[in-house]
Amino acid sequence: MRKNKSLALLFMASVAALLVLPACSVNVKKGANGEDKQVDINTLAGGIHVSNDADTSDVGLAVYPGARLKPKEHNGDSKSANVNISSFGFNLKVVALEYESDDAPAKIISFYKDQLKKYGGVLECHTSSDLDLDMKMHSQDSKNSSNELICEQSSGPNVELKVGKKDDQHIAAIKPEGKGSSFSLVYVRMHGKQADI
Repeated sequence: MRKNKSLALLFMASVAALLVLPACSVNVKKGANGEDKQVDINTLAGGIHVSNDADTSDVGLAVYPGARLKPKEHNGDSKSANVNISSFGFNLKVVALEYESDDAPAKIISFYKDQLKKYGGVLECHTSSDLDLDMKMHSQDSKNSSNELICEQSSGPNVELKVGKKDDQHIAAIKPEGKGSSFSLVYVRMHGKQADI
């Protein structure tokens, strides 16, 4: 899924940037099966905290009734992530969870349209690709930049429901899978210096 690759690339780039600076501490917590469960890196310039312990309360959305957290991939990659990156004047938080359901996408779309309304007007996007997070911060001095969420594509079997702004957004991304559906719940929040992620 492009979301997982985007998070992995973001994490690696952040680690590379912070490792250039003197590291104050690196702490890796292992899960019951010996897999990395949480990584905390603190430097003089900031910190990176990555965990597989994402929770729906962190996303701000309820789980669709009867849905199941997607099992880990064959390589052990978790289907949930809680990433926090902070440095002088900049903070990024991304929480993502992936679920599966026996119900058709239409039922899940209806459920999350209702859930997302509490955050504002819901944008419905149709796409043929997996979730691709648009995390480009708007620039205060550019008249052509916008913090408004947009649809990157206009057709396809997958649906992305978005609400908020690029720097503070809730997303439910639903796609058909077999006789049922899979869906991702994502929360993204950025504060600080204007930058493209």
